[in-house]
Amino acid sequence: MTLAKLQGITLSGLSGSLIDIEVDVSNGLPSYSLLGLPDATLSEARERIRAAILNSGFNWPNKKLTVSLSPAWLPKSGSAFDLPIALAILMATAQIEEQRTIGTLFIGELSLEGGLRPIRGLLPMLISAMHHGFQSVIVPQDSYGEAKILKEMNAIALPDLKSVISYLSGTQIFENPTLIDLKKSERTKDFSEVAGQEEAKFALGVAAAGCHNILLIGAPGTGKTMLAERLPTILPPLTESEAIEVAGIHSIAGKLNPREAISYEPPFISPHHSTTIPALVGGGSNSIKPGACSLAHNGVLFIDEATECSVGILDALRQPMESGAIGISRANQSANYPAKFILVLAANPCPCGKFSGRGRNCECSSHQIRRYLGRLSGPLLDRIDIRIKVEAPTRTELVSESKESSEIVRNRVLIARKIAAERFIGENFKTNSQIPPHLLRTRYRAKREAMSLLNELFDREVISARGYHRILRTAWSISDLSGESSPDRSAIERALNLRTGIDSE
Repeated sequence: MTLAKLQGITLSGLSGSLIDIEVDVSNGLPSYSLLGLPDATLSEARERIRAAILNSGFNWPNKKLTVSLSPAWLPKSGSAFDLPIALAILMATAQIEEQRTIGTLFIGELSLEGGLRPIRGLLPMLISAMHHGFQSVIVPQDSYGEAKILKEMNAIALPDLKSVISYLSGTQIFENPTLIDLKKSERTKDFSEVAGQEEAKFALGVAAAGCHNILLIGAPGTGKTMLAERLPTILPPLTESEAIEVAGIHSIAGKLNPREAISYEPPFISPHHSTTIPALVGGGSNSIKPGACSLAHNGVLFIDEATECSVGILDALRQPMESGAIGISRANQSANYPAKFILVLAANPCPCGKFSGRGRNCECSSHQIRRYLGRLSGPLLDRIDIRIKVEAPTRTELVSESKESSEIVRNRVLIARKIAAERFIGENFKTNSQIPPHLLRTRYRAKREAMSLLNELFDREVISARGYHRILRTAWSISDLSGESSPDRSAIERALNLRTGIDSE
């Protein structure tokens, strides 16, 4: 036999495409040709595969070797094709039988000595393989923990190429490694550790109940970062499907620990303020990787010192904040990643950071303060539902114990989420921040006196059209937390105050 065929998976974002791997061995000068738009990693696979086959005790054909990856127009990337290409070469040279490989997917990078190494994006590859009808997959031994996240797939973990061939020939029986049930680390952060800041805590509760974006402005040391880090502790735990989706994104980014069990805690991602646009929204030269906003999917994206970010960095978040997804296009490929996150921005009130309380110690002019806060663009601020001034706690608050823990606040948030879920039965959204504008004006209107107030503010141009709808969404979250059937005037007033810091009068 001089022709062999296997199949592999290539990823575009979280979705995978089935790839036909064809190997032809013919007479001619010894050579190796790889066809089908491979990236640099795939182009370098020849030496890895050759050394792995020889060091595993098999023969490398001294003939003309052609490897085709179809469809030819689809770009392929990554080292996951090493194992199936090596097996196809051995099949084409009659060193192993083809029948043994039918119905099984092979994924893994080869080392020079023939060992199987883990690869990025294994979990979304397995999900795609299952959708294409595969029920069995052979993966590197170190990736078994990640493979077992998808319970529907029969994952077989093997250490090297020789073991794969022994398994296929039936000459040796292998047992999957025993997974250690690692204990989840107990939460080390709790709302009860925050002294005072009752208004900020309430605002975070509203943000958690409706998935609203929030801006914290305050002097250094007032607790902005401390509050933001505790927001995930009051969010509902992820569902099974949400946890798998988050794990898949982190797997593609290479940030998933294959030895740990799947986590149901919402992610908390905090990039440095000097980050770049590709690092924030995703990108890359060889393959498009998810950025911080996708890594924070179903969780919290926290950017401290937001006013110190370079021009245009934060504005790149405007589109995913609206759509809940990010589409990235390059010259030869494109990818789409989910990006539904709660954005938390923290900033100082002025360049010196002392403009708080009565502002007596501040040395900045009014022009400097306006210019400093002006680094947060108007279109970005219009997409932030809650803006809170975080003042320094008083001496009494510092020595007193907080009454509410994260568990108490989270239970309140869970009740509010349940109320919203029952209200949205039959809709294609789950939280208040996702209510479409036309439904806010019809099916999910506030009470009459509340709508009258909102219409008056809009007519006076106090709020924009986007602000009109976002105040309504925030008011629904406030009503859910208080157990009201729909927003009344007080809920609208509270939402307006949270958004603009002004009263309705």
